[in-house]
Amino acid sequence: MTSWYLFSVAALLLLGTQRFLYKVVAERNCSSSLTTTVFMGTVTLLSGTIFLLSGEEVGNLSILIVMSLINSLAFTLTTVAHMEALRHLPATLTFPLTRLSLLVVILFSLVYFGERLEPLQWAGVLAGLAVIVVMAGEARGAAHPDGNTRTGLLLIAACVLCGALASISSKLAAVATSKVAFMALSYLLATGFCLAFERKWGRKTAGGSQREAIKLGILMGLLNFFGFYAFLTALASGPLSAIALIAGMHFVIAMILSVLIYREKLTSRRLLGIGLTLLAVVCLGW
Repeated sequence: MTSWYLFSVAALLLLGTQRFLYKVVAERNCSSSLTTTVFMGTVTLLSGTIFLLSGEEVGNLSILIVMSLINSLAFTLTTVAHMEALRHLPATLTFPLTRLSLLVVILFSLVYFGERLEPLQWAGVLAGLAVIVVMAGEARGAAHPDGNTRTGLLLIAACVLCGALASISSKLAAVATSKVAFMALSYLLATGFCLAFERKWGRKTAGGSQREAIKLGILMGLLNFFGFYAFLTALASGPLSAIALIAGMHFVIAMILSVLIYREKLTSRRLLGIGLTLLAVVCLGW
């Protein structure tokens, strides 16, 4: 079993747990932009400290700067839009639909990087994409009582486009620059973008909600730091198409936790989606 696959699965588990916290943020009515600012600031502090202590070479400085700028803006927009979408649609629908970004990522990796997958890995890709088709059938009438289906779907569309851009820029950075340097600069810029979002569009919350948003942001930052580092480590040596699909199935972890903790309904369609996801992860490891 190759190392990139093990790192991809680690990213799947860590990022899946982090994504579940998006649901917690929405349920507790915390500020999306404040939570994201704290979360990204935590990753910036951790990765920047490790980079300075390690003495690691930066790599290609031009690629580092450009990819960090693209990644930070795309990731910030994805994160905030995702949290806001959870205010309008249930987690068991929102999480899988945002993974439509995998279609863009897979096509890009096949055309630009010239990647080639084994037949069983292609079966894994098809199984992964089938998850999206299965879960998309629940969009009609799926809004929360106080939410709006149309608004939720528009926010998901923003997640799809920006999420694909974030994954592609991560791959380009992983093969040409220092991983921790890329994380430090990318998240530093993203923290600045989030502060701008919080200043202009942040929700007015009570003191307790603000403290809770900060606590959740720190926990998300810890999970994301280790998860994103595992993702970049996998990208440095493995195929973008397979790695993005494995790590991109992190919503299954979030779905399961949402069912267990918030008692969201586990329909037969959602159960099928979880099964197909597990099949995809297994096939892509061969």
